Amino acid sequence: MWKRLTALLLCCALAVSVTGCELLPDEAGKTNLGTTVDVGEAKDDIHLRDKALLYENQDPTEVVTMYLTVSRGNSAENTDHTWEEINTYSVYDYDEMGVDRYKVAGLLQVGDENGLIEGELGYGQVAPNCTVQIRGQSSSLNAQKNYKIKIKDNKGSWRGQTTIALNKHQGDGLRFRNKLGFDLLTGVEELMSLRTTFVHLYVKDTTQGGDAVFEDYGLYTQVEQLNKTALEAHGLDKRGHLYKINVCEFYRYEDVIMLKDEPGFDQKAFDEILEVKGDDDHTKLIALLEKINDYSIPIETILEEHFDLENIAYWMAFQIMIGNIDTQSRNFYIYSPLNSERWYILAWDNDALLKRSELAISGRLDQSAWESGVSNYWGNVLFRRCLKSETFRAALDAAVEDLCAYLSDERIESMTDTYVSVVKPFVYSGRDAIYAPLTSENYDVVAESLTDLIDENYRLYKTSYDNPMPFFIATPEKNGDKISVRWETSYDFDAEPVSYTFELADEYTFSKPLLTVENIRIPVAEIDMLPEGQYFIRVRATNASGHSQYAFDYYIAEVGKIYGTKCFYVDSHGEIVEDSYVEK
Repeated sequence: MWKRLTALLLCCALAVSVTGCELLPDEAGKTNLGTTVDVGEAKDDIHLRDKALLYENQDPTEVVTMYLTVSRGNSAENTDHTWEEINTYSVYDYDEMGVDRYKVAGLLQVGDENGLIEGELGYGQVAPNCTVQIRGQSSSLNAQKNYKIKIKDNKGSWRGQTTIALNKHQGDGLRFRNKLGFDLLTGVEELMSLRTTFVHLYVKDTTQGGDAVFEDYGLYTQVEQLNKTALEAHGLDKRGHLYKINVCEFYRYEDVIMLKDEPGFDQKAFDEILEVKGDDDHTKLIALLEKINDYSIPIETILEEHFDLENIAYWMAFQIMIGNIDTQSRNFYIYSPLNSERWYILAWDNDALLKRSELAISGRLDQSAWESGVSNYWGNVLFRRCLKSETFRAALDAAVEDLCAYLSDERIESMTDTYVSVVKPFVYSGRDAIYAPLTSENYDVVAESLTDLIDENYRLYKTSYDNPMPFFIATPEKNGDKISVRWETSYDFDAEPVSYTFELADEYTFSKPLLTVENIRIPVAEIDMLPEGQYFIRVRATNASGHSQYAFDYYIAEVGKIYGTKCFYVDSHGEIVEDSYVEK
């Protein structure tokens, strides 16, 4: 795949210093850029590469049977709780209570549908060998929980892993999107994947006493956890820096992102932006964020010195082509070897992959034009600066073309048929059937649409450059007997003039707007003071070619997100209050 991108970049006459943790040349003495190197040179001359052997014997049809016996533990390990408590509280409940997530003691054993298998984890054991808690953020609100099973020290491992993440993916009607994404990544040499397996889970609850039996909890997807163990398994530096991006747009965040020994350091607040999974000396991270936000430093210089252009281009191209839209500011990791100044993006969480047709069937409006193509990443300062660079856009375009060929109809259809044959019988049986969001007939319709969505995402990527980029609307401000509304200037890749249409309404459908002003040249509108009540603003940017784009802002209604819209209230004193919300 890299050959096409290399040729294009060489045409751009860009000398890129690339990096990796493992010296994996295409041929003896050659890097993927085709230049001869001495094997004794610094590893910063080699791209990051995954270990293909990890996936060599991975069977996409395999379903591993796991038996989990849960029991009350002790207060010191926070395991003195019931299984009912584990499955009742969400992470938001724990935040309100101000406590860590509850755990239970567990005995995890691996076998098949006939029972335990000698030599597998937990065989012959009777004492707990792990702890169990819920995992995930918004998914913790679902009736069916995801579980994090942490095997205790000296109690063994399963396929070299001591943290077992079991994901139900209740919001995914197909229940195999995440596995499809990671299995596709194993064929993209420019990116790193993770090992995944389908798991059939049985649980025996002894936390409340009485006779207990194993209950069928249905199908889960086990995804290898990105931690120090995984870094080492994939040939990376387990001593390195690893952060899970929770909500981070790569601004400086001076009040939160600081060294751990600085006054005012708050680990919880830090982890809400970037969760620490590796070395906890944040000096290098802070230096990176400062450079990204220093506009006197060209982004090309930052990419050359601190990133791998190939890595970012292929990561973004992959997310665009599979339509994994919830990756603008979360659901990925950044990694840097301990003794390197370079950073890499590692993929994580593909359960929103190719979901447009399922959302349409369920009547949701949760996808907008700006979530397709490059505009989806415009709100992130790092990605926005990259996209303004012709060099990066050339690399991204080459990566998209490469992936378009890789994500062929034949490949997607074959993999989809395989997963459907394994997963669908589980989805429509037992307790999984109770929570299945699609009918059996619609399940087939959605599965068959995946190839069409790849083609659609390619088309949307190509046309996304034609549109003005999305922007944010500021909170309206009271200005005497007027209300001033400002918004960011929209960017146009062809430097075409952009005008704006401003609308005001008292309901989010805008069927009968109170005010419409067109052909605004300066990003501001002024309206007369409004009486007490709820109001909605909608702003659309249009360039000289007639292509339009709504604002980033959206209002959450029962039908989903209403895009391009900001809601605010005028109270009884004439004060303006923005309708703020916390997305879960």
